[in-house]
Amino acid sequence: MRLAIIGYGKMGKAIERIAEERGHDVVLRATSKAPALPEHLEGVDVAIEFTSPHSAADNLLACMEAGVPVVCGSTGWYTRLEEVSHEASQHDGALLYATNFSIGVNVFNVLVKRASEIMSRLDEYTPSIIEAHHVSKKDAPSGTALTISDIVLDHYQQFDGWTDDMEEENKLPIESIREGDVKGLHTVDFTSSIDQIRLTHEAFSRDGFALGAVQGAEWLKDKTGVFTIGDMLQNLLK
Repeated sequence: MRLAIIGYGKMGKAIERIAEERGHDVVLRATSKAPALPEHLEGVDVAIEFTSPHSAADNLLACMEAGVPVVCGSTGWYTRLEEVSHEASQHDGALLYATNFSIGVNVFNVLVKRASEIMSRLDEYTPSIIEAHHVSKKDAPSGTALTISDIVLDHYQQFDGWTDDMEEENKLPIESIREGDVKGLHTVDFTSSIDQIRLTHEAFSRDGFALGAVQGAEWLKDKTGVFTIGDMLQNLLK
């Protein structure tokens, strides 16, 4: 495939390396100083977008206008999902988005779902979430942590949403840590007065996210519609 990479930082470079290892050609590398305008996307089979909460939606709209399917790993832009989905429909476009493209994280989410089903029946255990990332990550909590919180909250009706205030009651607590070059660490704890059960996923490099994004581009080519990572992985994670 002929790929465009929108967001050419560390993640974009990892995507480029893995894409080329899998036989694809990167024909456009867009940055904040050289953004991907619709006219720049001519001839591109699929775009892969990893930027920031502030620029992601506009990048996706440019892809829709150009008729280019796009894989989006940016988070924090979902207040504009309806707008982007409308444009995808208007232009027969395609969007695959996820808070995390790591296959391991998505398996972890399945485990969290099953654990929450079990632990929610035990009143003595209280769930909480901790996430840690590198100091340059702008959104907190991470999109992955919010996805995990949705999974947990589905089974804890007594919680009224989540909170980053560890002292606030009746909400699922999420603690966010920003330090060093942490690639991504997500932990779900179920804690009682006598013990704790802990589930953790830790990314050792960006390669897991990059590989999942490239696999997503391979899956999305020639499709139309708006898809989540669950649509792509439903056969794998049955």
